[in-house]
Amino acid sequence: MDVSLIIVLVCVGGAALGMFVLGISGHRRRITAVYEKAQQESQAMRENARRESDQLLQGALDEAKEENSRRRRSFEKETKQRRQELIKLENKIRQRERTIEKKLQLLDKKEQDITQQEQTLQDEEARYRRLANEVDDSLQQVKDKLKQVTGMSVEEAKQELVRSIENEARKEAREKLRKIEEETRQEADQQARSIISAAVQRISSEFVSDATVTVVSIPSEDMKGRIIGREGRNIRAIEQLTGVDLIIDDTPETVIVSCFNPIRREIARITLERLIVDGRIHPSRIGETIRRVTEELDQTMRDEGEQAILQLGISDFHPELVLTLGRLKYRMVGQQTVLQHSLETAQIARIMAAEMRSDSKEAARSGLLHDIGKALDSDVDGHHAQVGADFCARLGESPQVVEAIRAHHFDHAVQSSPLAGIIYTANQLSMNRPGARREAVDSYIERLNDMEKLVADFTGIDKVYVLKAGREVRALVTPSGMGDDEVVDLSSEIAAKLRQELTFPGQVRISVVRESQAVDYAK
Repeated sequence: MDVSLIIVLVCVGGAALGMFVLGISGHRRRITAVYEKAQQESQAMRENARRESDQLLQGALDEAKEENSRRRRSFEKETKQRRQELIKLENKIRQRERTIEKKLQLLDKKEQDITQQEQTLQDEEARYRRLANEVDDSLQQVKDKLKQVTGMSVEEAKQELVRSIENEARKEAREKLRKIEEETRQEADQQARSIISAAVQRISSEFVSDATVTVVSIPSEDMKGRIIGREGRNIRAIEQLTGVDLIIDDTPETVIVSCFNPIRREIARITLERLIVDGRIHPSRIGETIRRVTEELDQTMRDEGEQAILQLGISDFHPELVLTLGRLKYRMVGQQTVLQHSLETAQIARIMAAEMRSDSKEAARSGLLHDIGKALDSDVDGHHAQVGADFCARLGESPQVVEAIRAHHFDHAVQSSPLAGIIYTANQLSMNRPGARREAVDSYIERLNDMEKLVADFTGIDKVYVLKAGREVRALVTPSGMGDDEVVDLSSEIAAKLRQELTFPGQVRISVVRESQAVDYAK
């Protein structure tokens, strides 16, 4: 083999070996770098894990401290409440101990009194025995003398004496009975006046006035057009869904809601106010608002009924009774709502029942429910007393309460039961107290005009004057068309027609005047 070829091969082999060594060295350095990097990353991960574990541990410690603090506060609060309860209980126990001590002292005193009374009774008994013995001796002497004087036996004398005593006793008993009856009647009258006076003095309430129209203020005149709507669709929707009449006239910034049903009028008023605030007025929005207002008003009426029951301190009412009681807030009787009148009647009845030693809670319950038929009489035919009694009987009220409701407008109510008499009297007191039936000015003027017109329609009447706030009517007749005898008949006819066609408080005096006047002038 050629030497040069060997040298070349050696050189190539040496170069390959050198490159191999260099490759192994570079690979070792890379492996070392990767190992060191992995160690650094591992160290960083261990540090992060340590920090996270420290944070978790610290958070757990903080939560444990907070929970411990919260439990400590709760324990301290509960301990404080228990301590206060214990203090109250100790005070109550001390008060009872003082009461017991007073009672023991009173019992000791009574025991001493009883001992003295027993000694006195023993002395009296000894004295009575001595007197009895003396009477027996005297009686025997009288018997002996009676037999000697009259010749009558003791039995015959007894019978004669008994007849004489019986006749005298009957006479005295009759006189005593008449006296007792008279005293009882006077005492009953006095007690009744006292009960009524106490009930009237201890009851006071406010009264409000209402009308058949409600005024709703609007922010501007432009709102009237929006309430009316295109071709009147909005106002028709409100009137059809609520059953009221909307009066939109030239009165500035005012819409009038007119309806005799106060609940419908209240629904319409609230609906209008909400629609005005919302600004979106169209039939679908109107229907939605009316439904929502109706539901809220039902809840309001239920709350009013529960408040009335709570105010009287009675319970166990059927839910339908509670809602119906709340509806009475929107019914008027004179210057009061029917709910106010019912509360007032219940309070008066409770006072009267307490004075008469009757069941005051049953009286208050009957007084509160006595006019509940007025919330139903628009839906059911019949007098509100009968309607209310049937309604309460259906909902499980006691027969005594139902009878008191049924009879509260009849003079013979007291014959039905004492409770019915109490409710009748309490209702009359509430209705006729000052201010309960005060008339509004418009209705007062209308009544006077009707009275004047009715009298003026009689034949022969020249002029009519209604005087003394409607309590006197003075009619002037034409002298030439009517005689004196006819004037008397005319006054009776006017009085009869007034009774038949008009309703008025108290009595009205009818004065028919016929006089002739002669007028001349001196010139």
